[in-house]
Amino acid sequence: MTAAAGNGAGRPMRVLVVTDTWRPQVNGVVRTIEQIVLGAPKFGAEITLLTTEGFRTVPLPTYPEIRLAIVGASQVGRIIDAAAVDHVHISTEGPLGLAARRACLRAGRSFTTSYHTRFPEYVRRRVPIPEWLTYAWLRWFHNAGDGAMVATQSLADELAARGFRRLLRWTRGVDADRFRPRPGADVFGRPRPVFLFVGRVATEKNLEAFLSLDLPGSKVIVGDGPARTALEAAFPDVLFAGALEGDRLVDAYASADVFVFPSRTDTFGIVILEALASGLPVAAFPVGGPADILQGSEAGVLDEDLRRAALAALDIPREIPRALALKHGWDEPTRLFVENVRTVTRRRAEGAEPRGGEPTP
Repeated sequence: MTAAAGNGAGRPMRVLVVTDTWRPQVNGVVRTIEQIVLGAPKFGAEITLLTTEGFRTVPLPTYPEIRLAIVGASQVGRIIDAAAVDHVHISTEGPLGLAARRACLRAGRSFTTSYHTRFPEYVRRRVPIPEWLTYAWLRWFHNAGDGAMVATQSLADELAARGFRRLLRWTRGVDADRFRPRPGADVFGRPRPVFLFVGRVATEKNLEAFLSLDLPGSKVIVGDGPARTALEAAFPDVLFAGALEGDRLVDAYASADVFVFPSRTDTFGIVILEALASGLPVAAFPVGGPADILQGSEAGVLDEDLRRAALAALDIPREIPRALALKHGWDEPTRLFVENVRTVTRRRAEGAEPRGGEPTP
């Protein structure tokens, strides 16, 4: 467990964030939690983390780089008690999140959840489980809490139509001081223009839709995952640079000309904001996530013809995506997170909006 310092203005509100997804994984969930931990003291909150560190773990099938904790509700309940927090936020629906959910319900504790990932669509790509069944399980998981935080209004509307309740907006941000244009950067040494994707190399990212495009210049994939070996074999002309962090990742963005985001299932896409902050126009399908970020701007192109979008994006000046990214700092997402927690704990104290129980889905 890792604690963030308070802000010194009285006793800060103490929040425990429970997550099955944590370092060394590199993804939007981890980046979001890292930023919220850093920024929460500014808004009068102190974040403590409960991650898989310190627990016996097993690899997730098809994702061996993701380790799942072997843990029970009683053990997690004792950890929550010892942390002496005001609120519990459950970030993921894995074993640790499930144990925390059950422990909170048993103890009558206030808790919220996050909906980060379209698990029904991801699961269906791997095993023959219908989406409606996975959505039923997710409703059971999230509706039991005092609120479920989602990144965009379009996702909130979709989930509400599927029976999810007490949905709270919680947007995402980017560190625009770190991710920024670097004129002349060229870490790849490939023919220009360079079309870049950054993210997990997995089937749900729909990378074939990008890699199979007839585009000038070069295609580059930054990231790793279970589909990498097969994709490298199928697309030998593509540069697979592997997972990059720190300045190497910053330089990778700055060395490209267009960011191509072929996923149809991401709920947001923090990598889109990182690309925009780096001065990269974005080409994507007109679906939730990229559409929520780009619609109404001239910082990218949304088109069902991804090749047409990628080529059109080449004509967008770098200052336009950069200007859009500057509107998406981390202060507002952090403020929203803290305000959401304050709102639900106040409602809970007033006895408003009773939660769901613990029935089998």
